[in-house]
Amino acid sequence: MDIKTAVTRRICGLMLGTLLAIAATAQQQGAADATPAAAHAPVRHARVCPGPASAGSARCHAHVVVDDSGQPLATSSPSGYTPSDLRSAYNITGTGTSSTIIAIVDAFGYPNAESDLAVYRAQFGLPPCTTANGCFKKVNQSGVQGNYPRTDTGWSQETALDLDMASAMCPGCSILLVEAKTNSFLNLALAVNMAASMGAHVISNSYGGGESGSSSYEPYYTYAGIAVTVSTGDSGYGVEFPASSPHVTAVGGTSLVRSSSTRGWSETAWSGAGSGCSSVYPKPSWQNDAGCSRRTLADVSAIADPNTGVAVYGPATRKSSAWLVFGGTSVGAPLIGGIYGVNGGQVSYGSDPYGHTSALFDVTAGSNGNCGGSYLCTAVTGYDGPTGLGTPNGATAF
Repeated sequence: MDIKTAVTRRICGLMLGTLLAIAATAQQQGAADATPAAAHAPVRHARVCPGPASAGSARCHAHVVVDDSGQPLATSSPSGYTPSDLRSAYNITGTGTSSTIIAIVDAFGYPNAESDLAVYRAQFGLPPCTTANGCFKKVNQSGVQGNYPRTDTGWSQETALDLDMASAMCPGCSILLVEAKTNSFLNLALAVNMAASMGAHVISNSYGGGESGSSSYEPYYTYAGIAVTVSTGDSGYGVEFPASSPHVTAVGGTSLVRSSSTRGWSETAWSGAGSGCSSVYPKPSWQNDAGCSRRTLADVSAIADPNTGVAVYGPATRKSSAWLVFGGTSVGAPLIGGIYGVNGGQVSYGSDPYGHTSALFDVTAGSNGNCGGSYLCTAVTGYDGPTGLGTPNGATAF
């Protein structure tokens, strides 16, 4: 890159950061002046990857809002929370740099990944991220640009969500999409390993399956200096792998609404978020909750409730794309991944949030199941299972 190009990119990045900060500040002020929001009316939503996952495989965790016939509710303009909303809610002002790579790992092929992402980014004034300008790269699990896996619409919808959320939080970061051949743990693990070998600072994973038999794949989620984010699940209280790996950042879920608080937003635990005590993996040294002798999920959390969902541009059918609304902890893994990208600093597995709890919003209400009233399934002051240490208040904790 010549000096002129580098300077131009730097100026554009600073301008983008300023514009996004102004938009977020204005939006937050408007929210702070408003009366508390009423609960969102319940919406119909469906898993885009039906389950349960078969042994040795994973299921993606995205939920899409659907119409009365059960089909994705496709619209010509966006609905749901926008990048400015999300950045306001989580106090994100930075935009990241192109030298920071966020990898998205999903199963199967998504032929329109780049063109659908372009629509999302253009709609919300985010800079183009294309193969031509070096921001976007798509490879198969062998690292080859071409010979992509067969298309699966549900997994393509998951991938669209992941790409859009990473873009929303870190619009200046580069994006690497690695498509695993299938949704087997073996192929997904190989795709994660490829992402790590290609220089990713963050690897986002929005899928999971049973812990039994997963130990042979856990090393593929263990990388010193790389943030590996994983969604905790969408079936309520219960543990899934790879979120249960002690070397990843397990991301739980919340319901996010506007409020009259100083922050302008409030959150409760989402009833569908996964959480609990691993039956396989040891507790990492940075966790100190007393009710689980092994690895506890989650570490942190972010918006996940489809009733307070996010705007995404992606496949409405196998042949056409449109604006959709998504939820699930699949929102949180790339969203938190994007915030790791904004920070861009040194990463020590999933320990960083534990050293910066003051840079998190504690979530103290809501539950995701029955566990005798324990913190493992009930949001409480401080650490709890459904929401972990809380949600981002800026990028410092990441």
